[in-house]
Amino acid sequence: MTFLFTKIKHKPTKAEKEWHAEEVDEQEKRYNKIRRQMKDLEPQRKKWYAQFLTRIQSRGFNFDGDQRMKIKPEDIPVEPKRKNANTVIWKYGVEKK
Repeated sequence: MTFLFTKIKHKPTKAEKEWHAEEVDEQEKRYNKIRRQMKDLEPQRKKWYAQFLTRIQSRGFNFDGDQRMKIKPEDIPVEPKRKNANTVIWKYGVEKK
């Protein structure tokens, strides 16, 4: 089977275009709300990260049943120095705009 001819060409109706525009607007509103919430949560998130990193160095983590392993300070990841350090940067598979 070939995937060469799998796209069906069609022209969207006016109602479909309006529906699509409404959906995009709603999604953008939801996205902006989530972004605001994530930004407001950033100070608390930094505290959580610090607590977690302290805990895995002092108590360790369970790697097999009840066996624990402590993480050495040199194995702890360093926070990136870039502007939005908590955002994911995709290296592959992103289409250029």
